[in-house]
Amino acid sequence: MSVVEVFSPVEAVVFDVGRVLVQWDMRRLFARLIAEPERLDWFMANVVTEAWHFEHDAGRDLGEMVAARKAEFPGHDDLLDAYATRFGETIPGNVPGSHEIVRELAARSVPLFAITNFASVFWRDYRAGEPLFDLFGDIVVSGDEKIAKPDARIFDLAARRFGHAPEAMLFIDDSAANIDGARALGWQVHHFRDARTLRSDLSARGLLG
Repeated sequence: MSVVEVFSPVEAVVFDVGRVLVQWDMRRLFARLIAEPERLDWFMANVVTEAWHFEHDAGRDLGEMVAARKAEFPGHDDLLDAYATRFGETIPGNVPGSHEIVRELAARSVPLFAITNFASVFWRDYRAGEPLFDLFGDIVVSGDEKIAKPDARIFDLAARRFGHAPEAMLFIDDSAANIDGARALGWQVHHFRDARTLRSDLSARGLLG
């Protein structure tokens, strides 16, 4: 006998942005600037790492952190300047199928929100050229709040701003740590792998036809 999963009602859908709605790969930028594969590997593992970038997502001042990195790793000034000025090149395009899902949910009048780990300056530049986010009722940006996922405070802030109880919202993120953090606070969750799997989940919940 098959088991039919029963879902709690969902009043609103909350998206992560990077690697859920848009592709993101810092290596893409620096591969254009560093020709030698071994040097590129070293640079990405030691200088412009995702852990270091996360500090900017969490609200650390861009100028301060780049200056400190230049002092720590002399001889890489041009590359660190590229991080500060060419961040748009780390976003090669949209995650296939995800934008279509957002538009379909909006067409069905499903309230849409987002919580993103995104530095303030980088977010403003990116958001200005992406009309998809006009469909969202509100977006909590870590760099603005100086709190980043999976910190419980950003989820609590989002719930207050979005106006729905955590258990009435479906949170979608590619990060297991972020999914675990939201689940622990009572949110319904979807660990994002690809748009096809997300579409299937949303359809099972009655949010898509």
